[in-house]
Amino acid sequence: MPDSPTPGRRERKKAATRQAIADAALELFLEHGFDRVSVRDIAERADVSTTTLFAHFPSKEALVFDREEEVDVALAAAVRERPEGQGVVEALREHALESWVPIATDPRRESFTALVSGTPALREYGERMWMRHADALGTVIAQDLGREPDDPACAALARFVLEVPALTAGRHDPRATVETVFDLLLNGWR
Repeated sequence: MPDSPTPGRRERKKAATRQAIADAALELFLEHGFDRVSVRDIAERADVSTTTLFAHFPSKEALVFDREEEVDVALAAAVRERPEGQGVVEALREHALESWVPIATDPRRESFTALVSGTPALREYGERMWMRHADALGTVIAQDLGREPDDPACAALARFVLEVPALTAGRHDPRATVETVFDLLLNGWR
């Protein structure tokens, strides 16, 4: 696995600005509701111009899902950078346990989920985003296994894997839920 160079000052500053905007947006959305908060309100809270805000986020909805690109990169890395001899499903299980279980147990998850599910525009955006993740992951799996990009088995696996976060919501033991789902993917229904 190649080491990535340490980001320079400019990149760190851009990342900090982006995070400040996303944090301000989520804060305001949770306080007042998505529809009652303007882009200008967010820019003011983050102490940036609306032009700067839109340089980092293409839409108001994207402010809520600020880690969208990171999710695609992490899913692809889980498949492509897995250790020699580790299967795709096992690598995705490991990724889910390391990345998604902490989110499932985050105390803010309930309010975030309520915000998204209670706002039609966010619900729609989230569903479209998740489908893009599924398509991207299915393609990565197919490439890694030397199959056609639209291989139905790879697409199905990607969709099943991306249901894991929803299946962990509200569960007493999200880790056990992840294990159960991946055992099913590996071993089939008994």
